[in-house]
Amino acid sequence: MTDRKPSGKRLLYLGVGGLTLAALLVANGIAARTRHEKAVTAWTETAAVPMVSVFKPAQNAAGDTLRLPAHLEAWSKAPIHARVSGYLKDWKTDIGSQVKAGQILAEIDSPDLDQQVAQAHAHLLQEQANARLAQTTATRWQNLVQTHSVSRQEADEKSSNAAAAKANAEAATADYARLSALEAYKTIRAPFAGTITARNTDIGQLIKADNDSDPELFDIADTHQLRLYVPIPQNYASVIHPGLEVKLSVPEHPGRQFNAKLVGNSTAVDSRSGTLLAQFVAENPDNALMPGDYAEATLPIPADTHGVSIPASALIFRAQGTQVAVLDAQSHVHLRDIHIGLDLGERLVIDQGLKPADTVIDNPPDALREGDPVKLADAGGPHVPKA
Repeated sequence: MTDRKPSGKRLLYLGVGGLTLAALLVANGIAARTRHEKAVTAWTETAAVPMVSVFKPAQNAAGDTLRLPAHLEAWSKAPIHARVSGYLKDWKTDIGSQVKAGQILAEIDSPDLDQQVAQAHAHLLQEQANARLAQTTATRWQNLVQTHSVSRQEADEKSSNAAAAKANAEAATADYARLSALEAYKTIRAPFAGTITARNTDIGQLIKADNDSDPELFDIADTHQLRLYVPIPQNYASVIHPGLEVKLSVPEHPGRQFNAKLVGNSTAVDSRSGTLLAQFVAENPDNALMPGDYAEATLPIPADTHGVSIPASALIFRAQGTQVAVLDAQSHVHLRDIHIGLDLGERLVIDQGLKPADTVIDNPPDALREGDPVKLADAGGPHVPKA
């Protein structure tokens, strides 16, 4: 075999081809890197412009509703205490009993009071007898004055004694009437028709009159209709007007609604809670509602053509106050001061600062500033307002 060496010309061609290939590889690498840098720069510039979703404020022309916590109370309720001391002789009604006005609830045995009444009656008879005697004596002495048998001074003294005796008789009459009235309180009666909601006594129990430390003997409540008390926040006080009707619901009757009508309000805002207390009356013919119950009241809010409705997620809270971000025709941001007329939870009624034609940003980024450009999340397609 014969070994051949490559010629110089061939080696030159091979060297030039290698250099050309290397140059092509370097050029492709530089071009790819340039394209990547341009892509990164474009992505960075695109990411620097926030993408936002927008909506058009809606006019509150159809009205709305407001749900507020409330509580129910009996139309009339009263704790029944004893006016005389003694021992409970008997009770006639228990909890849950329906009673009429004047119906007997219990009786108290009070022998001490019985003796006081007897003593007062005897004292009354004594004073009446003394008054009659003093009057007879005064009349006789007045006749003796006519015959100059006695002096005018003595006759006047007898007349004064008669007047004093008459006053004593009247005082004894009043004392006897007082004790007789107390005697009537030995029988405890219902002050009005209603339901017995508590009985805190039993037969033989010692009863002390006018003792605030002792619990009441009975509790009675009139539940044929109930009072609904609703604390209205100050911002919503304008929805309260004569004839207002609301819907109410209670936890024990899910899905059922009851009607209540406004009867009045406190006409003053409580400085501690910032609410106006409104009172409604709810009919309760089937006793489905119970006094002391928690309730939820639904108040109608009238239509307002001067304000617009927006979601609460559009608000911006900064040192400048409550604001929203709106867009101009060039998709630049403008921060606008607003005033909240009504806060309905997820939605707000704005009465100053916004118009239905404005384009408002929903969930604005925290870094959003005045004049910033933005991109619309739904750019290129029809926009459906969210509110």
